[in-house]
Amino acid sequence: MAIESGAALAGTLQTENIGIEKIIANVVANPNIRYLVICWRESQGHLPADALVNLFENGVMDNKKRTIIGARGPTPYLPNIALGSIQRFRKQITIVNLLSEEDILQGTDPEMVKKAVWSSIQERPTEFMGHLMYDPGAWPETPICQKIIVKLKEPWRPEFTEEQARIAEKALEAARRASKKSFGNSVEEENLKRREEQLKFLELLGIKKVKK
Repeated sequence: MAIESGAALAGTLQTENIGIEKIIANVVANPNIRYLVICWRESQGHLPADALVNLFENGVMDNKKRTIIGARGPTPYLPNIALGSIQRFRKQITIVNLLSEEDILQGTDPEMVKKAVWSSIQERPTEFMGHLMYDPGAWPETPICQKIIVKLKEPWRPEFTEEQARIAEKALEAARRASKKSFGNSVEEENLKRREEQLKFLELLGIKKVKK
């Protein structure tokens, strides 16, 4: 429906982290994309539409996770995309949000989606939902091409201080050394098993040394 109406890209967004990172990577690689239409329904739980709107309006925090300011989802982090790409994304596109709590059917109306896409490619300014939309031409900067090379795994894990990371790394290394030893009697084998379980627990926590 959106593609047939003239959209460059169309698809679903289910997460407020790597899903948005992929959108950013695609948009900044194509300066001709100047609008992003949010339609259909909000994905409950992750609230990616809310994250997108807040990213556009507020940007991200200056931290390792690049937390989207104001986003209500549980993991609104963009650590795998360059800050420059995020800034470019916010400048290059205008968000047209068709989702409405007052009219939940508005975002799922095919005619509304078509009108939003149609308005974005007109030569003359066209009023649509408070936006004065038209085709402004390509963004006047070169495309940004980058790969998302790190998968976002368990982003709820806290960031450790250097001291916490040092202690955790020492514990992890000790567990690794212990797991490599071979023992002869049953008591020592039980100790080895316990240490291996401790190692698995530490690895499950994802504890790793924080780079300076």
